[in-house]
Amino acid sequence: MITGYASNNGRLAEVPANPQELAALVWIDLVAPRPEEEALLEGALSLDLPTREEMREIEQTSRLYSENGAQFMTALIPAQTDDDEPVIEPVTFVLQDRQLVTIRYHTPRAFDLFLQRSAKGQLTSGSGEEVMIGLLEMIVDRLADVLERAGHDLEAVARRIFARDGAKARRGMDWQAMLSEIGRKGALVSTIRDSLGTLDRLIVFLGQRLRADGAAPGLNDRLHDLASDVRSLSDHAGFVAQKVTFLLDAALGLIGIEQNGIIKIFSVVSVVFLPPTLVASIYGMNFSVMPELSWPWGYPAALGVMVLSALLPYLLFRAKGWL
Repeated sequence: MITGYASNNGRLAEVPANPQELAALVWIDLVAPRPEEEALLEGALSLDLPTREEMREIEQTSRLYSENGAQFMTALIPAQTDDDEPVIEPVTFVLQDRQLVTIRYHTPRAFDLFLQRSAKGQLTSGSGEEVMIGLLEMIVDRLADVLERAGHDLEAVARRIFARDGAKARRGMDWQAMLSEIGRKGALVSTIRDSLGTLDRLIVFLGQRLRADGAAPGLNDRLHDLASDVRSLSDHAGFVAQKVTFLLDAALGLIGIEQNGIIKIFSVVSVVFLPPTLVASIYGMNFSVMPELSWPWGYPAALGVMVLSALLPYLLFRAKGWL
């Protein structure tokens, strides 16, 4: 689908994407374009747009390059981050003659938020460079919000794991669900780190091209601030990733402690009941000559020996602090 936007008094207004008027638009947004739509746009703008397979290539030279006076920049942008099941796909930004073309095959929320903000008249020059920097700012803001939410969720997990009353608070805890939650947060943070890494390289490339083209100083200042934000978020994402690893190790350690406690109980029970079982086995033998069988108090004596043989190991374990 091709969606065109024109600048009108500091606002972005959606206009019909007529082939004759495509070159006059400030922003053209391609969402999951069909081959005929790509061919139409390439013919109207004299561009060779990358395919989806080319957008997914990981080489930096394939993601950031100049061709026939146009700058092609691709970054990984996540979507569906609210439910901790993000979808990360490449988004290509093409700058040519102060016009922006974006190519994407998913719907990051940052694009909708940027359109809502630009509809309020917050554009100044209304150029493709300004639209792209505004999009990047919204994407970074969105990543910051998602990263902040992930950090808060991990803090809640940490409070549950390291509760002050310890084992009592963790009794009945669903460890499988907790490990799954930590794993989802780890995957989310990893996705954000991948996105920030590609955005960092894209911003450096864009800054070099803007300085070479003599862009307005205000755009360079915004781009410099944006680069600082991306690096700060990358550092914070690394910290959150370390917290994920720490909580995962802690959860696995506590699971191991609980399992060891259960095994210890079974071991103690086995040792406690082993002597009585031995006594019962002896008097369960079918020999014709067993003197104790004729004793009037043989049965109570055997029961007493069994109880005593079970009680002595239990008291010994308690005295040594093993229980």
